[in-house]
Amino acid sequence: MIEVRELVKSFDGFRALDGLTLTVPTGAVYGLVGPNGAGKSTLIRHLTGIYRQDSGTLTVDGVPVYEHPEVKAKLAYIPDDVFYYTSASTEDMMRFYQSQYPGFDRQRFEALGELLRLDRRRPIRKLSKGQQKQAAFWLALSQRPEILVLDEPVDGLDPVMRRQIWSLLMGDVEEHGTTVLVSSHNLRELEDVCDTVGIMNHGKMLVERSLSELQENLVKVQLAYGEGGALPEGLTVLHENRTGRLQQLILRGRADEIRARLERTKPLFLDLLPLSLEEIFIYELGGADYAVKDLVL
Repeated sequence: MIEVRELVKSFDGFRALDGLTLTVPTGAVYGLVGPNGAGKSTLIRHLTGIYRQDSGTLTVDGVPVYEHPEVKAKLAYIPDDVFYYTSASTEDMMRFYQSQYPGFDRQRFEALGELLRLDRRRPIRKLSKGQQKQAAFWLALSQRPEILVLDEPVDGLDPVMRRQIWSLLMGDVEEHGTTVLVSSHNLRELEDVCDTVGIMNHGKMLVERSLSELQENLVKVQLAYGEGGALPEGLTVLHENRTGRLQQLILRGRADEIRARLERTKPLFLDLLPLSLEEIFIYELGGADYAVKDLVL
């Protein structure tokens, strides 16, 4: 289990992490999302032992990550921009990883090589961006990590390879209980794989819930009233727009409770729709303030 409690990190007086708290259960797929500058990459550099916090705690199974090699040996990390030694090939890096990680599985490395079909002797820097990302997964998954930390993991991969990589990751979660923390702006993709989502903003955790709980707590409503009809009082309206009589609302609350209250007002038309993770992200961050705006000259 990854536990972060009241984590603070400042750079030149700016608080990149401001009392951040989160929990990633063992064997879970945790989606970390937030706007640019929210502190996601700073958190990841703490999780991987690159940064040392100013205050607060960050532990894996109760042990701090920073300066504890036995914890780092459980981790594999794939950054957004992969980096290896300048002239190193995948085979060179395999030998390096094998020397550093006791659990490195050479048999799996060979099996993944058959699947991915990359030139293992070609310098990684001479591969395409997508091939470099494939090489990163090839090496990381061969470590048999207990925890996999991913930053924009499938950026640059073609659709077929994206599906292949996610299949491998989910197989490890199901068969070996691998814990995955993934930071991505591709919210549609996260929606398919994550158990829990944490939404960060300004170095804090804005909301942390299972995806099903997030979807239960926000509702998109389309309705229309006849003459004299109106919404009941007391609803928490996050966003509203209207086209003629048709209103579209984003409401906070449980769908069954909202439906019951609206039905009592006898609308001409009523429909409740689930929100996508992208819509949840926008409205949890402040609704219209984060919506796409037109430029007025």
